[in-house]
Amino acid sequence: MAKAVIAIAGSSGLIGSALVAALRAADHRVVRIVRRTPANSGEVHWNPESGEFDASALNGVDAVVNLCGINIGQRRWSGAFKQNLRDSRITPTEVLAAAVAEAGVGVLVNASAVGYYGNTKDRQVDETASAGSGFLAQLCQDWEAATAAAQQVGARVVLARTGLVLARRAGCWADAPAVLAGLGARLGNGRQYISWISLEDEVRALQFAISHDGLSGPVNLTGPAPVTNAEFTAALGRAVRRPPRWFCRGSRCAPCSASSPTNCCAASAPSRRFGTRRFPVPPQHDW
Repeated sequence: MAKAVIAIAGSSGLIGSALVAALRAADHRVVRIVRRTPANSGEVHWNPESGEFDASALNGVDAVVNLCGINIGQRRWSGAFKQNLRDSRITPTEVLAAAVAEAGVGVLVNASAVGYYGNTKDRQVDETASAGSGFLAQLCQDWEAATAAAQQVGARVVLARTGLVLARRAGCWADAPAVLAGLGARLGNGRQYISWISLEDEVRALQFAISHDGLSGPVNLTGPAPVTNAEFTAALGRAVRRPPRWFCRGSRCAPCSASSPTNCCAASAPSRRFGTRRFPVPPQHDW
């Protein structure tokens, strides 16, 4: 990948922080798009809620990566929180897409999620599958549609439909303390599928999306082997040497509901990339 100037919104999150580090390690120039007052010349300010963003800040930028969006598992899905989930994704994407179009940036890599497919049970889906139903599926559809301004001017737009990101010190591992205490258990009946990806693979895939001109449209960023929630919970317990079987035999977490973050399991589509690529090769971690 030739040295490039890459602007990133959502650069302080789990994926964004890792992507910034990887791009800088490869000698690319990273411009962080931030809500606070910029700390240096490598940052530019925006206020997406008010539509405040000077598109000229993207002059000379080769690609924009949009990773904005609050964590869907942060709290129970009240009506207000659902609106926050939408507002933190759709409005910033619309603002960025318009700026990409105005500044003539050639590439926009926009975050999305495998929740786009809804609950497909054990049916595998790839990028040619239609959208599912439910709140999360509709959110992903609207999120992707918000890139329209960039697509209309011919920018190469990649829609990164990401699964559950596994990282050693964050992501799903934030639940590890409960598992360490022997309190881990499956969600509901445990049969919901989870399409997952390691943080390292996610970052490599995003770098690939930035640099490869032939790639556009939706791309599933997931590992090759989706697992059920019960299998994942057991694997997490083994990884921290606290198999939660004693807990799971006699009880289980409450069934999923539309007001619960566990409803993200309803986005449990066993997804596969049409024309699979693996990042990195060989894998860096045995999860």
